[in-house]
Order: sequence, then C-alpha cells, then structure tokens
Amino acid sequence: MLCIKTNNYKYLKLLSAYLPLLACVAFGSSQNAIAGSQSIMITVSKGFGLSLFASDVGDAKQLAVGANGTLFVGSHKSGTVHALVDSNQDGRVDKRYVIAKGLEYPNALAFHNGDLFVASENKILRFADIEQRLRRPSRPKEIYSDLPESDKKSARAMHFGPDDRLYVSIGAPCNVCEAAAPYSSIIAINVDTGASEQIVSGVRDATGFDWSPVDSKLWFADQGRDWMGDNLPPDEINRVDVVGSHYGFPYLHATSVVEPAYEKPKNLKVTVPVYELPAHVAPTGLAFYRGDKFPEIYHNQLFVAENGSWNRSSKVGYQVVMLKLENQQVVGRETIVSFLDGEFPVARPYALLSADDGAMYISDDLKGNVYRLFFKNGDSTEETQELEENE
Repeated sequence: MLCIKTNNYKYLKLLSAYLPLLACVAFGSSQNAIAGSQSIMITVSKGFGLSLFASDVGDAKQLAVGANGTLFVGSHKSGTVHALVDSNQDGRVDKRYVIAKGLEYPNALAFHNGDLFVASENKILRFADIEQRLRRPSRPKEIYSDLPESDKKSARAMHFGPDDRLYVSIGAPCNVCEAAAPYSSIIAINVDTGASEQIVSGVRDATGFDWSPVDSKLWFADQGRDWMGDNLPPDEINRVDVVGSHYGFPYLHATSVVEPAYEKPKNLKVTVPVYELPAHVAPTGLAFYRGDKFPEIYHNQLFVAENGSWNRSSKVGYQVVMLKLENQQVVGRETIVSFLDGEFPVARPYALLSADDGAMYISDDLKGNVYRLFFKNGDSTEETQELEENE
C-alpha cells in the first residue's frame, strides 16, 4: 500500500475509484515481489495534496506544457515523448499520445508559439502546431544541429527565455574533466536564425533552470561531482548576474571545495553559488511557482526537485523543497514533498512545472510517473488522495 501523510502525521483517506489501479501499474503489483501488503509512505507538507496524474511514461524527465494545457514528457532511456491531456480538467490524465519514439535521449523539450521542441542526439527538432496534431504529429523539422554528441552522462534541459531564445543546458560528459565547449555550459539559441550565445560556463550538470518572475534573472541548480565522500561537495543554486560568467567546474566545486585533479587557471574568475544544498541531493529540477493557488508565502518562490543520492552511504534528497527568497536571496529551505521512506525511495522527482490551474507537476524518473501537487485548502473541490499499492 502506498500512502500519503501530511507532516503532522495525519493520514489522508479520500480515494478515487481508479487511482489504486494507476498506482499498481506505476509501482508494480507483483504478488511475488514482497509477501503480503505493506505501507510505503510519501510525506506531504500540511495543507498540500498529491495525486498521481499519469503513469507509464518511460523514465520521465523534462516537462513542458502547451498553450491548451497539454503536458509533454520527455524521456532518456525509453526514447519517447508523450503528450498527456486532461480534457475534463479534473487533475488526472484521460488521453495520452506518443508524439515520438525511437529517439536518442529525448529528455530535453520545450514548448513555444504552438510548437514543441525536442533535443535528440546532436540536434533540436521542432514539431509544428503540435496540440492540433496529437494523433498524427507532422514530421519534425531540424532547426539546430550543433549540439555536442549525445551521451548518457551529458544531461540536457531546454526552456524558452524572456527574450524568446531557446536556452539549452549541456552537462559535462564525465564525473569531472576539462571538456570542450559547449559541454558544461548553458547556451541560448535563436531558433529562426540558428545563432547561439554561451550564457554561462563552468557548469557540471544543470538540468533545472528558470527565470525569476521578479527581476527575470536566470537561476539554475548544478549537481556536484561524485566520489568525494558523503558530505562533499555541496550541490549548488546559482544566479546569473553577468552573462559569460564561469561557475567553477571542474576547478572549484561549490564555494570552496578545490578540485585535486585540475588546477584553476590563474586569471579565471569564478562565480560562487548563492546557496549551497547538501551534497548528493542531486537538484535536477528548478522552477519558480507562478500560480496563485498555493498560499501567498509560496508565490514567486523557488521550488527544487532533489532527485536523490546514489553515491552516498545513506540516502538523502528524493524530495521537493521550497527555497524561501527575500530580496532575491535564499534565506531558508523547506521540504514540501518527501518521497523517501526511511532508506526506501518511493520516487525520484526530476522536473517541476507550474500548471495553468495553479498546481505543480512533478516528474518521476524512477517509476515513470507524473505527480500533481496542489494546495487542498485552496480548492474545496479538489480531492486529497491516498495512493494504494498492493505489492
């Protein structure tokens, strides 16, 4: 059984008819896996609710939402891009489509002016007028072909910025190394001309980035290197104040952890993080909350998906946190959803996206689910649900 509890340890019992079936599909229902039935816990901050929006969408990575509310989900290993439609607006998917399959690591995607953009191999594809063609998408057009060779260690993310350019993060192809540009950077592409600009460099793995609704500055999360012990180096939250800044990789990790394998060039100026997260929490998703359904204290605040540790003796992360901002500085960190039950990860949250109805989508690359986080006290018609799994 998969349960949800609030952080004051009260169980939430309202249940819709088909959610147990979805949960069994999503989490596996083999009676041979574990004898009998047991409770597996997801903890949600008081006042919030969590529902299973969709399951079986591959190893769900990046998310994008269309003008009509269609949720697009990119994958990594499965090579697919899904489109999920909530046609009756009840907070649950009721129509789904496979937009593309057989692609090479199509985990980065973005929506803009009616078109869906997907990064695959060394190129970016555009699916024109996609929400009008979900059943039979048109053949994609290649609009950019200068991405470095696709690599399972070189993660990517894409979003359109306030300047209407397509921003693409291109991670390092290694744990720690000096890799040629455009690895370890974020670039901005004019999708009409193909012209590109390097926005930042010295970035190891920034799959989560967003622009502040307050001053339009770009913020991004960067994952620290592995194999330096349980507590080093801290993961990073960064802000771009100056285009062209270098953020230290591979020479300096976080604020002060010097890389032993590479010496920093003497004239290189490094921009240090505005905030340090615990080591190995793996911040893969980052998004400002732009809705109005959460309480006001959450408006324009920074939410981070911590994908969770693997290179550590005990697990940390596996949660969605809010970083409290005051005067555009991080002054606190609050757990909103924890998917870690003891040492057992129920899910690995990867990307976050504000929905048009004021909720927030959370992708899970462990089980191939998409969750929907909502504030239940702000909408009396919303159900708070207990997801059940009989293993």
